[in-house]
Amino acid sequence: MTTLKKGDKSPSFSALDQDGNAHKLSDYTGKKLVVFFYPKANTPGCTAEACDLSNNYSRFTANNYAVLGVSADSAKAQLKFKEKFDFPFPLLADEDKAVIEAFGVWGPKKFMGKEYDGIHRTTFIIDEKGIIEEVITAVKTKDHAKQILG
Repeated sequence: MTTLKKGDKSPSFSALDQDGNAHKLSDYTGKKLVVFFYPKANTPGCTAEACDLSNNYSRFTANNYAVLGVSADSAKAQLKFKEKFDFPFPLLADEDKAVIEAFGVWGPKKFMGKEYDGIHRTTFIIDEKGIIEEVITAVKTKDHAKQILG
């Protein structure tokens, strides 16, 4: 899937969150950034992953991290997801898949014997200068914060 790896410069991106606010990579210069891509808002695995990150949010901020969730859901769907679980971080509504494709996480998937194109659950940790520190493709949805923070 993604060809991005540790040490690569992060793709520049700009996308709107659930409230219509723009987020760009350059907004996060000087902070570490966790960008987690998830297939669909309000589904069991995505909810477990986002809730685990939310429950550990104070640990992220204490360590100079910002957190962004990204899926191809509409801003309305992202807003419902964020409000339902009171997430403290923005959820980008990447309906045109510009960010998803820039990070290389869109592609063929298999589920219950069917093949289709979709988002591969992947998390990127980007350092203060915009360099990828880590790419996590084997995401443990219920224990994802530990994968990132140790």
